[in-house]
Amino acid sequence: MSHTVGIRRAQKLKTRQALLDTALQLLEHQSLSSLGLRELTRAVGVAPTAFYRHFADVAELGVALVEETLGSLHGLIGSILAETGDAEVRIARTVDLIARHVREQPAHFRFIARERHGGVGPVRAAIAAQLDAFTEEVAAALGREPVSADWSEEDLRMLAGVYVEHMVMTASAFLTAQETGESGAPDAPGEEQVARTARDRLRLVSLGRLHWTGRDTGR
Repeated sequence: MSHTVGIRRAQKLKTRQALLDTALQLLEHQSLSSLGLRELTRAVGVAPTAFYRHFADVAELGVALVEETLGSLHGLIGSILAETGDAEVRIARTVDLIARHVREQPAHFRFIARERHGGVGPVRAAIAAQLDAFTEEVAAALGREPVSADWSEEDLRMLAGVYVEHMVMTASAFLTAQETGESGAPDAPGEEQVARTARDRLRLVSLGRLHWTGRDTGR
Protein backbone atom coordinates (compact mmCIF):
# COMPACT_ATOMS: atom_id res chain seq x y z
CA MET A 1 0.00 0.00 0.00
CA SER A 2 2.72 2.46 1.01
CA HIS A 3 4.70 1.53 -2.10
CA THR A 4 1.70 2.42 -4.31
CA VAL A 5 1.23 5.72 -2.48
CA GLY A 6 4.91 6.51 -2.98
CA ILE A 7 4.68 5.85 -6.72
CA ARG A 8 1.60 8.08 -7.03
CA ARG A 9 3.27 10.83 -5.07
CA ALA A 10 6.39 10.67 -7.25
CA GLN A 11 4.24 10.78 -10.39
CA LYS A 12 2.32 13.77 -9.05
CA LEU A 13 5.55 15.65 -8.32
CA LYS A 14 6.85 14.74 -11.77
CA THR A 15 3.72 16.12 -13.45
CA ARG A 16 3.85 19.29 -11.36
CA GLN A 17 7.46 19.91 -12.36
CA ALA A 18 6.61 19.21 -15.99
CA LEU A 19 3.91 21.89 -15.83
CA LEU A 20 6.39 24.38 -14.38
CA ASP A 21 9.15 23.55 -16.86
CA THR A 22 6.84 23.62 -19.88
CA ALA A 23 5.21 26.86 -18.75
CA LEU A 24 8.65 28.43 -18.54
CA GLN A 25 9.43 27.32 -22.11
CA LEU A 26 6.15 28.76 -23.40
CA LEU A 27 6.74 32.00 -21.50
CA GLU A 28 9.90 32.62 -23.51
CA HIS A 29 7.59 34.02 -26.19
CA GLN A 30 4.63 35.43 -24.27
CA SER A 31 3.52 36.91 -20.95
CA LEU A 32 1.94 34.87 -18.18
CA SER A 33 -1.37 36.70 -18.62
CA SER A 34 -1.62 35.35 -22.17
CA LEU A 35 -0.67 31.75 -21.32
CA GLY A 36 -3.59 29.44 -22.04
CA LEU A 37 -4.38 26.50 -19.77
CA ARG A 38 -5.17 24.20 -22.70
CA GLU A 39 -2.03 25.29 -24.50
CA LEU A 40 0.05 24.37 -21.46
CA THR A 41 -1.57 21.03 -20.68
CA ARG A 42 -1.47 20.00 -24.35
CA ALA A 43 2.28 20.69 -24.41
CA VAL A 44 2.77 18.64 -21.24
CA GLY A 45 0.55 15.82 -22.50
CA VAL A 46 -2.04 15.83 -19.71
CA ALA A 47 -5.76 16.61 -19.59
CA PRO A 48 -6.73 20.19 -18.65
CA THR A 49 -8.42 18.88 -15.50
CA ALA A 50 -5.08 17.45 -14.34
CA PHE A 51 -3.72 20.97 -14.01
CA TYR A 52 -6.04 21.69 -11.07
CA ARG A 53 -4.55 18.85 -9.04
CA HIS A 54 -1.42 20.99 -8.78
CA PHE A 55 -2.43 24.65 -9.10
CA ALA A 56 -5.61 26.61 -8.50
CA ASP A 57 -4.97 28.72 -11.59
CA VAL A 58 -2.21 30.03 -13.86
CA ALA A 59 -1.43 32.80 -11.36
CA GLU A 60 -0.61 30.21 -8.69
CA LEU A 61 1.68 28.46 -11.15
CA GLY A 62 3.40 31.79 -11.76
CA VAL A 63 3.92 32.28 -8.02
CA ALA A 64 5.50 28.82 -7.88
CA LEU A 65 7.89 29.86 -10.66
CA VAL A 66 8.84 32.96 -8.67
CA GLU A 67 9.63 30.83 -5.62
CA GLU A 68 11.58 28.36 -7.75
CA THR A 69 13.67 31.17 -9.24
CA LEU A 70 14.31 33.43 -6.24
CA GLY A 71 13.72 31.21 -3.23
CA SER A 72 16.91 29.22 -3.70
CA LEU A 73 19.02 32.38 -3.72
CA HIS A 74 18.37 33.28 -0.08
CA GLY A 75 20.82 30.74 1.31
CA LEU A 76 23.52 31.60 -1.21
CA ILE A 77 23.28 35.34 -0.63
CA GLY A 78 23.13 34.75 3.11
CA SER A 79 26.42 32.87 2.99
CA ILE A 80 28.08 35.75 1.13
CA LEU A 81 26.70 38.32 3.57
CA ALA A 82 27.98 36.27 6.49
CA GLU A 83 31.53 36.55 5.20
CA THR A 84 33.88 38.97 6.87
CA GLY A 85 37.13 40.38 5.61
CA ASP A 86 37.99 41.71 2.16
CA ALA A 87 35.12 43.75 0.68
CA GLU A 88 36.55 43.24 -2.81
CA VAL A 89 36.21 39.48 -2.43
CA ARG A 90 32.59 39.82 -1.35
CA ILE A 91 31.79 42.17 -4.23
CA ALA A 92 33.39 39.77 -6.72
CA ARG A 93 31.54 36.79 -5.28
CA THR A 94 28.21 38.61 -5.41
CA VAL A 95 28.60 39.53 -9.07
CA ASP A 96 29.85 36.04 -9.94
CA LEU A 97 26.83 34.52 -8.18
CA ILE A 98 24.40 36.63 -10.20
CA ALA A 99 26.23 35.88 -13.46
CA ARG A 100 26.27 32.14 -12.80
CA HIS A 101 22.58 31.91 -11.97
CA VAL A 102 21.55 33.97 -14.99
CA ARG A 103 23.78 31.80 -17.18
CA GLU A 104 22.32 28.59 -15.74
CA GLN A 105 18.67 29.72 -15.60
CA PRO A 106 18.13 32.42 -18.24
CA ALA A 107 14.47 31.53 -18.79
CA HIS A 108 13.73 31.88 -15.07
CA PHE A 109 15.28 35.34 -14.90
CA ARG A 110 13.59 36.48 -18.12
CA PHE A 111 10.32 35.45 -16.51
CA ILE A 112 11.08 37.52 -13.39
CA ALA A 113 12.18 40.54 -15.44
CA ARG A 114 9.00 40.44 -17.53
CA GLU A 115 6.49 39.66 -14.79
CA ARG A 116 7.86 42.00 -12.11
CA HIS A 117 5.71 44.70 -13.67
CA GLY A 118 3.40 42.37 -15.58
CA GLY A 119 -0.34 41.98 -15.57
CA VAL A 120 -0.76 39.16 -13.04
CA GLY A 121 -1.21 40.68 -9.59
CA PRO A 122 -0.33 37.68 -7.40
CA VAL A 123 2.90 37.15 -9.34
CA ARG A 124 3.89 40.82 -9.04
CA ALA A 125 3.18 40.56 -5.31
CA ALA A 126 5.24 37.36 -4.99
CA ILE A 127 8.23 38.95 -6.72
CA ALA A 128 7.93 42.06 -4.53
CA ALA A 129 7.73 39.88 -1.41
CA GLN A 130 10.88 37.98 -2.38
CA LEU A 131 12.78 41.23 -3.05
CA ASP A 132 11.52 42.66 0.26
CA ALA A 133 12.79 39.54 2.02
CA PHE A 134 16.19 39.98 0.37
CA THR A 135 16.20 43.61 1.50
CA GLU A 136 15.45 42.66 5.11
CA GLU A 137 18.18 40.01 5.08
CA VAL A 138 20.74 42.42 3.64
CA ALA A 139 19.74 45.16 6.09
CA ALA A 140 20.17 42.79 9.04
CA ALA A 141 23.62 41.76 7.79
CA LEU A 142 24.68 45.39 7.27
CA GLY A 143 23.53 46.27 10.78
CA ARG A 144 25.94 43.69 12.22
CA GLU A 145 28.93 45.33 10.56
CA PRO A 146 30.95 47.94 12.52
CA VAL A 147 30.79 50.59 9.78
CA SER A 148 27.00 50.78 10.02
CA ALA A 149 26.36 49.44 13.52
CA ASP A 150 24.89 52.78 14.68
CA TRP A 151 22.74 53.38 11.60
CA SER A 152 18.98 53.70 11.96
CA GLU A 153 16.80 50.85 10.72
CA GLU A 154 15.45 53.17 8.04
CA ASP A 155 18.92 53.97 6.71
CA LEU A 156 19.97 50.31 6.82
CA ARG A 157 16.91 49.33 4.83
CA MET A 158 17.53 52.14 2.35
CA LEU A 159 21.08 50.93 1.71
CA ALA A 160 19.92 47.31 1.52
CA GLY A 161 17.34 48.36 -1.06
CA VAL A 162 20.10 49.91 -3.17
CA TYR A 163 22.03 46.63 -3.09
CA VAL A 164 18.96 44.54 -3.98
CA GLU A 165 17.97 46.84 -6.86
CA HIS A 166 21.56 46.62 -8.06
CA MET A 167 21.27 42.83 -8.07
CA VAL A 168 18.09 43.00 -10.16
CA MET A 169 19.64 45.50 -12.57
CA THR A 170 22.80 43.39 -12.89
CA ALA A 171 20.81 40.23 -13.61
CA SER A 172 18.92 42.10 -16.33
CA ALA A 173 22.21 43.37 -17.81
CA PHE A 174 23.65 39.84 -17.88
CA LEU A 175 20.49 38.63 -19.66
CA THR A 176 20.84 41.35 -22.27
CA ALA A 177 24.54 40.57 -22.75
CA GLN A 178 23.71 36.91 -23.21
CA GLU A 179 20.96 37.61 -25.74
CA THR A 180 22.94 40.13 -27.77
CA GLY A 181 25.97 37.85 -27.69
CA GLU A 182 23.92 35.02 -29.16
CA SER A 183 22.54 37.31 -31.87
CA GLY A 184 26.01 38.56 -32.77
CA ALA A 185 25.08 42.22 -32.32
CA PRO A 186 28.13 44.46 -32.85
CA ASP A 187 29.47 46.66 -30.04
CA ALA A 188 27.10 45.07 -27.51
CA PRO A 189 28.50 44.84 -23.96
CA GLY A 190 29.69 41.34 -23.13
CA GLU A 191 29.40 39.52 -19.82
CA GLU A 192 32.83 40.65 -18.63
CA GLN A 193 32.00 44.29 -19.28
CA VAL A 194 28.69 43.88 -17.42
CA ALA A 195 30.54 42.24 -14.52
CA ARG A 196 33.14 45.00 -14.42
CA THR A 197 30.46 47.72 -14.36
CA ALA A 198 28.55 45.88 -11.64
CA ARG A 199 31.66 45.57 -9.48
CA ASP A 200 32.51 49.26 -9.95
CA ARG A 201 28.99 50.30 -8.95
CA LEU A 202 29.16 48.18 -5.83
CA ARG A 203 32.50 49.77 -4.96
CA LEU A 204 30.97 53.21 -5.41
CA VAL A 205 28.06 52.35 -3.11
CA SER A 206 30.48 50.91 -0.55
CA LEU A 207 32.57 54.10 -0.58
CA GLY A 208 29.48 56.23 -0.13
CA ARG A 209 28.46 54.06 2.79
CA LEU A 210 31.72 54.89 4.59
CA HIS A 211 30.92 58.61 4.47
CA TRP A 212 27.18 58.47 5.21
CA THR A 213 26.29 60.54 8.29
CA GLY A 214 22.60 59.81 8.40
CA ARG A 215 19.49 61.21 6.79
CA ASP A 216 18.96 64.97 6.99
CA THR A 217 15.73 65.14 9.01
CA GLY A 218 15.57 68.93 8.73
CA ARG A 219 14.31 68.80 5.15
